[in-house]
Amino acid sequence: MSRKAEMGRMRPMSPMSPMSPMRPMSPMRPMRPMSLLGLLLGLLSLTGCYREPPLHLYDPNNIFIEIPFAEVKLDLYWDYRDNLGINYDWRAEWYYGMDDENGPGWDDEDKRIFGELEYVEPSSFQLRRYYTGDTEQGKRLYRLEDRRVGRTFRGAFEWGYWDLLAWNDITTIDGVQSLRFDEPADIEKPVIAYTGEDRSAAVYRTPRYQMAYYEPEQLFAASDRGIGIHRDLRDFYWNEEEGKWIRELSLYLEPITYIYLPQVILHNNRGRINLVPGMARLTGMAGKTSLNTGIADTTAVAVAFKMRMKNHKKKLGEDVDIIGGRLMTFGICGQNANRITRTEESFDGEHHTLDLLMQFYNGTDSTFVFDVTDQVRRRYRGGVITVELDVDTIPIPKRTGGSGFEAVIDDFEDGGSWEIDMSKNNEITPIDEDSLSNKE
Repeated sequence: MSRKAEMGRMRPMSPMSPMSPMRPMSPMRPMRPMSLLGLLLGLLSLTGCYREPPLHLYDPNNIFIEIPFAEVKLDLYWDYRDNLGINYDWRAEWYYGMDDENGPGWDDEDKRIFGELEYVEPSSFQLRRYYTGDTEQGKRLYRLEDRRVGRTFRGAFEWGYWDLLAWNDITTIDGVQSLRFDEPADIEKPVIAYTGEDRSAAVYRTPRYQMAYYEPEQLFAASDRGIGIHRDLRDFYWNEEEGKWIRELSLYLEPITYIYLPQVILHNNRGRINLVPGMARLTGMAGKTSLNTGIADTTAVAVAFKMRMKNHKKKLGEDVDIIGGRLMTFGICGQNANRITRTEESFDGEHHTLDLLMQFYNGTDSTFVFDVTDQVRRRYRGGVITVELDVDTIPIPKRTGGSGFEAVIDDFEDGGSWEIDMSKNNEITPIDEDSLSNKE
């Protein structure tokens, strides 16, 4: 019989069919309880209807990279503690930038000369992606270069392992950039940041520093290695809105140039020192740094920077004049300051001096060299550097038509006396640096 003929046949009426003649209903038999196994099988059959998003919907353009910042507010970033466990309060000791009746401590002129006091969040970044194939942290096969505005990036990645590197674009207050970048053609080598030499003279008592170098601008960097992009899409998540698999990565940017706030507090000045005519220098700082590791170079240099004089500032009720400013450096040689949690972990084999040219009311000028080694070592991630100078102890040079004398001032950090060495012919008496190092 054909299927059509079979479908055309009248089915026999069911005993319970509404078209069948009425008949007495038989007593209802008791229902058999449903077993627990049956219930579970029923639930499994229901849940089995859910279909996982197919892996083939992976789009290679859906690796999403976010570039957030580590905490860089100075109140939190300078999280030093002394031996008694007391937190470092840099604002309490930075008298140059303290607000008073004369106005804000960090005023518009300071911003014009030095820029903003604290770190400023950049708006654009350089991103480098290095492919290492199927080997985690293996040999790099090629490099992709990108520049992004904002703090996110979405791009294509091949299956396998990747190394990432990011750093901020540089902004300046005068349009002239000091930072330079050496990005070798050999992609196994790190990217190095450095600055060029300025044309100022060498610093007294530091013949090893034949030149001083420009201070760098603020620089943040982040890197990560061995990031796996796997075919089974582990570490991805399904985005229902886009209908795609997405992987999120984070690169936390940290500063690799460090802010120092130097200040020279002049007691009993009474107008005798009235100008800072040239550049100041901080010696013994790193001359370059690696963006990949954040570790500063082991070669020390002198860093040139500007300072400004303010009159009639207050220190504990005393009327003082203060020479101060803001300095950016690559930090202490041979270390990444972001990986150090206490002073004992910081090894600094360099001697640090603050070199400053000051002019007197009669037109003569003198170079002062202050030993600030202990302060720089304690403030390995930046901080306030303070020199206190009683001008009553400084002879006023009388020779006209040139510099009067140069002074070496030591031991002020411990509240002791100032040692001033001068020769009769107005030249500096040389001091053996090894003997100074033995004093520390």
